Amino acid sequence: MIRSIFTIAFLLFGVGLTSLQAQDVWSLEKCINYALDNNIKIKQGVISTQYQQNQLKQSKLSRLPNLNGQLSQNENYGRSLTYLNTYENINSSETDAGLGTSLPVFQGFQITNSISKLKLDLQASVEDLAKAKSDISVNIASTYLSILFAKDLVKVSENQLKVTHLQIAQINEKVEAGSLARGSLLDIEAQAAGEELDLVNAKNQLQIAKLALTQLLELPVKDTFDVEVPELPEISAQASIATSNEVYTASLQNRPEIRAADFRHQSSAYQLKMAQSALYPNISLYANLYDNYNNMYTDLKKEKIPFGTQLSNNQRKGFGFQMNIPIFSRFQSRIQIDNARLQVLNTGLDLESAKKLLRSDIETAQTSAIAALNRFISNKKAVSSIREAFRYSEEKFSVGLVNAVEYNTAKTKLAKSESDLLQAKYEFIFRTKILDFYRGLPLKL
Repeated sequence: MIRSIFTIAFLLFGVGLTSLQAQDVWSLEKCINYALDNNIKIKQGVISTQYQQNQLKQSKLSRLPNLNGQLSQNENYGRSLTYLNTYENINSSETDAGLGTSLPVFQGFQITNSISKLKLDLQASVEDLAKAKSDISVNIASTYLSILFAKDLVKVSENQLKVTHLQIAQINEKVEAGSLARGSLLDIEAQAAGEELDLVNAKNQLQIAKLALTQLLELPVKDTFDVEVPELPEISAQASIATSNEVYTASLQNRPEIRAADFRHQSSAYQLKMAQSALYPNISLYANLYDNYNNMYTDLKKEKIPFGTQLSNNQRKGFGFQMNIPIFSRFQSRIQIDNARLQVLNTGLDLESAKKLLRSDIETAQTSAIAALNRFISNKKAVSSIREAFRYSEEKFSVGLVNAVEYNTAKTKLAKSESDLLQAKYEFIFRTKILDFYRGLPLKL
């Protein structure tokens, strides 16, 4: 009785464990959200953005005055200046202390331009992070669809093999009854062996696609990992595909790589203004406080002056302003200005290049989507016709009107047409989703 209870408990635990393992199914949204939270490149992008935030904060704080303190201890030997402004041969210890501060008043607008530049650099860094998120999302969507495609290929291969096994059983009965030659059975068994290899290859392709997705997610490989199979939209001949111009116009406003290039172009203009600041004079205010104590200072009565009295008598204060006027810097300022102008031109070309690359990608995606739709429509008609032809060949093969070679040829043709149909289907879905993504819509199946 006790053994039976333990057996039932063990079985229930095993079923529960298997159920938990079978629940490791990921949707596309879950894959994308997990990658955005855990991908190393995304984390590095976040760190880069935080660094730019600190750079901007530091530039803003440069408007504030600074404050520096100093403290020194000196040991003097031999002739030294005394408190009475005479020289004597004495050994003494002297302590000096001071505070100093300075405040920038005018730096040729360099601080203002630096803040404006770093604001744009921060915005460009934010857009770089958005671009990294966009890239990983597209890669995950592509790999996710590859898994769905591989799953459908496995189903096609399994169905083909199932039909072949039924044919083997039927032919075997006829061979045993003497109504068919044994060669027909051998031919169909050879066909089954080839289809078993096709099924193995399809399953291997599925595992490789899953491996690629887990690597994108930076997850350890698990046999229980699987993806959710969503209900994909039906594709019709009247499926609408956005024009490349329509998508491009919308993408110019929302694509992060375009905004990042634009921000960097604006930033380079402020870098030029910062270089031009070197031609202006700069003005700063300063103030200082100084005091010292010497253990051998004496008054007229040759009595040592107390510590507090020295601090009171020796204290010095001062303030003023300083102006630095650039006159000749070996043409370094001029060269830096010329280099800044070249950088403005270069970032402008980067912006134009980003726009052209975006247009090229959109045109490629739109053309590929149209081609995939046309292939899907053609393949769908072909599959319907080839499936009917195969059914007819199957009936004739069952009564011995066609040989195994002709039957296998028809079956192989049907398998290829179904595979081509699936490939066109997933190509069309991926390309249209990419076009929607360029328009600012989220990646969803």
